[in-house]
Formats: sequence, structure tokens, C-alpha cells
Amino acid sequence: MSEHLFLRTTIAIIWDFDTTLVPGYMQEPLFRRFKVDGNQFWKEANALSQFYHERGVTRASKDTLYLNHILAYVRAGRFGGLNNQVLREVGSEIEFYPGLPDFFPRIKDRIAKNSRFSKHQINVEHYVVSTGLREMIMGSRIAPHVDDVWACEFAEASAEPGYLEKPQSLFDKGAGVICEVAYSLDNTSKTRAIFEINKGSNKMSEIDVNATIAQDMRRVPFQNMVYIADGPSDIPCFSLVSHFGGRTYAVYRAKSDKEFQKAYDLQKQQRVEAFGEADYTESSHTAMWITKAVEDVAERIVRDRTRVPGDELGQPPRHVIDQIKPVLKEAVSREPESLQDRAELSAPKKSATGTTSSSSNSKPEAATS
Repeated sequence: MSEHLFLRTTIAIIWDFDTTLVPGYMQEPLFRRFKVDGNQFWKEANALSQFYHERGVTRASKDTLYLNHILAYVRAGRFGGLNNQVLREVGSEIEFYPGLPDFFPRIKDRIAKNSRFSKHQINVEHYVVSTGLREMIMGSRIAPHVDDVWACEFAEASAEPGYLEKPQSLFDKGAGVICEVAYSLDNTSKTRAIFEINKGSNKMSEIDVNATIAQDMRRVPFQNMVYIADGPSDIPCFSLVSHFGGRTYAVYRAKSDKEFQKAYDLQKQQRVEAFGEADYTESSHTAMWITKAVEDVAERIVRDRTRVPGDELGQPPRHVIDQIKPVLKEAVSREPESLQDRAELSAPKKSATGTTSSSSNSKPEAATS
């Protein structure tokens, strides 16, 4: 049997954040803290792509241009003194959909306390993959229940030329205020995060996400994933997980015809298996569907692990004599018991017409129509 680096018994529930776990956008507490008009900010951020295009930029990343605009607000004093610590503080003010964050530990415990699953060391991990701000997510109430977060990050200092020879210069000027984008994620590059989960790069840094790794050697097979998000911007991730046999689910805000239509269209286009209201309370449709999907994955892992030993070991080799014994026994049972029996078998028989024939050289009559 081949050796595997990972048990492959982890089930990954991968979550989008904005309008999936929270009713709106996570930046709302940030706008409130600095008394910034959020509608105006997003209106400006959404127009940046056209602004750059009109001034000679061929392509601009629409999903992450808002990060540059946050920095523009910092430089203009609108977000005066904004740093990562402040982002964590305002993250604590993020309001979640009903049932959160309780649903996260509850589904983990449900699998962990099932003896059928624990016997095979099956466990659940929660991941957030978002184009939002990582520091705000890490400051929110959901953070203690999440195994890892992929989202955008800011640096509070610039690496000037020669910084390797003068590492302290990083803190001489500009420290303590965000000034550069250190990591960004758009709706397409979110699939890279899923591959990192799939291959185990997030658990073992020596595993390069671009390295060629056989499917049966990856830490979290795509079939062990459940991806949950809210809209068309998540289609690259929905498609990736679904293509390789994972589970997909879309949510919408209650009483919103517009958001319901988006989720409905995703299922109609076969982008997702199912959809439901963004309500994660214990008896809700969404909570029950996700729970059932996770249990289905766990049951399949159990079946795979109990079937594999027999498949890999195969059947033991047997002597040829063992295989022909039944044939010999049958042949012996058909032997005439006496010389008289043999004579009767070999004697010519008289037909109904009075002619004699031998069974050894008789021919079937020709068929007539």
C-alpha cells in the first residue's frame, strides 16, 4: 500500500464573508468610526476602474481597487491614524447573520462526537476566503472558530531601497499607519486559496501550491469541501469545487427579492447545488442543509476507508487444483456405475420410425417454415 502524507479525513467548510456571513459589508464599522459616508466611498471606489482607464491604464483590478482608495483616505486624513490594530478593533463591531458564530463550533462538535466518524479521525475545519480585510475578520466574533483566513492585508511601513542592510529603517518613518497593500485577493485568485487548502500548503509551508501533487496525496480532497457564498462573483470558486465533486451552496438575505434572484439564478445555471436564506440558527433550512452535506461527506470518507484495505490487499493466490476440483467432482458423478450401464449407453437405439441411430453421430433436423 502507498504511504500518504495526510489522512485525508478533514472536511473543509469554506466561507465567503461579505453578504454571506454578514448582512452587508464588513467596512461599515470602519466608516462609522471615522464618520465617513460609506455610500460615497463605494461610489468612488467602483468608478476607479473607469478613472484609471481614461488616464491610460489598460487593465485595473476592479475587486481590489477599493484598497487603494482606503489608502487615499488615509493620506487625505479621512482615515487619520488608521492601522491594523484599529482595523481589529472595529472588526469587533461586525454584526453577523442569525445563528453565527454558534453554528461554526456546533457543526464541528456534531462530527467530532459521532463515534462512527471519530473512529476514522474525521474532523471539520472552517476557512474564510474573502476579498475583504483580514484584520477586521480576525477582530470579529467569528475569528476564534476559524482555522484560517485569506483576505487582503495592509503593511504599516515601506521597505525603502537598502532596507535589508538597515532593517530598523522600516520603523523610522510611517510606522503605525497603513501605507501599502501587502496582500490582495480578488474573486478569481480566491481559487488559489482553495488550492492551498486542497494541497495542504496552509499547514506545511514547504508544500508549494504550484507543485504537482497527485490527487490522492492532497490533504483535503475537493470532494471533502463545502463552499458557501452569495453571488455571481463567487462563480470561479463554485465552479472549481463543484467540478471536482465538492458541495456548493448559495445564501441570500431574507426578504430581498434581488438577492433571492441571484441565488436562484446560480442554481438554475447549475453553479450551485442548492440555496437558502442566510440564517444559520439550528432549525433553519440553511443550517440543516450544510449539516447534512457535511455528514454525507463524512459517510463517504468512512466508506472509502473501510473499502480501501480490501481493494489494495486483493484476494490471496490459490492453487490451480482448488479451482478444478468442482469440475472433476462433477465429471466423476457422471461416470457409468457399471459395465451394464456403459453397454446401455453405447447400444444403438431404435427410433419411432423403426430405424436405429447412434447418439454420437445424430444431426438435428432441418428447420421448416
